[in-house]
Amino acid sequence: MLPKANRLTKESDFDAVFKGGESIKHNSLLVKMAKNYLNKPRFGFVVSKKISNKATIRNKIKRRLRKAVADIIKDIKKPIDMVIITLPGIEKKEFLEIKEILSSAFKKLKLI
Repeated sequence: MLPKANRLTKESDFDAVFKGGESIKHNSLLVKMAKNYLNKPRFGFVVSKKISNKATIRNKIKRRLRKAVADIIKDIKKPIDMVIITLPGIEKKEFLEIKEILSSAFKKLKLI
């Protein structure tokens, strides 16, 4: 589970990442990233109704993303705020595929 200290929870934090961050599109994800002035990385997740109208499926995707980030977070040393936005097609992916997509996106951003 992703520790609470590593989560973006406030709308203002999400807005700051959307306004001042850089972004990349990688496979079934859009990753937006901005520096923060804390000593830890923080993550937020957006799974829209374009993915699925069913909340159970959207929540399942968010749980998989959180677990994948929790497994990778120990390798990230930079203090960043990151919002991970899902794109259609992610609902068909298994956990290990999602983890691979995330780790390759983080490598592309030079975080790990």
